[in-house]
Amino acid sequence: MSAIERALSSLSTVILGKNQQLKLSMCCLLADGHLLIEDLPGMGKTTLSHALAQVFGLKYSRIQFTSDLLPADIIGVSIFEKDPDSGEGAFRFHQGPVFAQVVLADEINRATAKSQSALLEAMEERQVTVEGQTRPLPQPFFVIATQNPSSQGGTFPLPESQLDRFLMCLSLGYPDERAERELLEGVSRRHLVEDLQTVISPETLVRLRQAVEGVKASSAVLDYLQRILAFSRNDMRFTHGLSPRAGLALLRAAKAWAVIEGRTFLIPEDVQAVLEPVVDHRLKSGAARHILENVAALA
Repeated sequence: MSAIERALSSLSTVILGKNQQLKLSMCCLLADGHLLIEDLPGMGKTTLSHALAQVFGLKYSRIQFTSDLLPADIIGVSIFEKDPDSGEGAFRFHQGPVFAQVVLADEINRATAKSQSALLEAMEERQVTVEGQTRPLPQPFFVIATQNPSSQGGTFPLPESQLDRFLMCLSLGYPDERAERELLEGVSRRHLVEDLQTVISPETLVRLRQAVEGVKASSAVLDYLQRILAFSRNDMRFTHGLSPRAGLALLRAAKAWAVIEGRTFLIPEDVQAVLEPVVDHRLKSGAARHILENVAALA
């Protein structure tokens, strides 16, 4: 059994009956992207993020987004500290919770746009700039954001520019009857997460990400991907098409899926496997299915 298979098996003991979502979450991490999980409260979003950090042996931090959250609560702040002996003092920067390897932005759409935007530089450039000084973030750096459906009260929808920073968007959904029965009869998920052992070390994760970069994409697969991008930009159903950054994200996610499947080359099925979580939050719900049906007809 490979390290990836062992990690998936370990995660499945905590998140029951969601093997596809677990594979996609790991795919997002291997592709060096960020993950957005949109679902009702109580579906296991926080549990999944903590379990991923445990299995990969990464430093974990949680930020609870609320309407009164400030950017300094996320990034950190400089505080004047006085030496009691000499009487002299200086400003010292205190790191915020964003200085972790796995950052859970819990209920991100409950915060105002000003606080949401505090994550933009961190997610795109893996650094933060405070008081004119740029500070690098720990590597690897992985943001998992959860959000409640926009139909619920007290939410501030994420702008398109921030949605585009997320490589994938997933929904866990309700468990099936068998998984729910196991949940009801089993022990607390929190205790199970705390007992999870590191399966893939941060050093191994770096090597897996290098393997993702090394996956070969033939001209035929790249042609297929370009047809998807072109269709999204020309179809009247969408107000705008997929950006070049979205195209690169789709390619990177497909390569990570190939690595999970144990291959060193890309096939169209890899692109299809990740298309919905990569595309739908950038365009609209159901976009991936519409694209696949029409691009297949054009092929």
